[in-house]
Amino acid sequence: MAKAKSSVGKIKITLIKSSIGYPIDQKRTVLALGLHRMNQSVEHNDTPAVRGMVNKVIHLLRVEG
Repeated sequence: MAKAKSSVGKIKITLIKSSIGYPIDQKRTVLALGLHRMNQSVEHNDTPAVRGMVNKVIHLLRVEG
């Protein structure tokens, strides 16, 4: 059985600013995205849930793709 091709794109997210000094919910959002260190990058599927998380902490991130 062949694997179904997904139409969901990928986005690359990089933490460019520390979450120190920001509210705890923003710190938890950064961690939930899988970002632990400065300049660390992760790839996620481009879904509404991930986009919502990114928009909440966009001031701390660089988003590509």
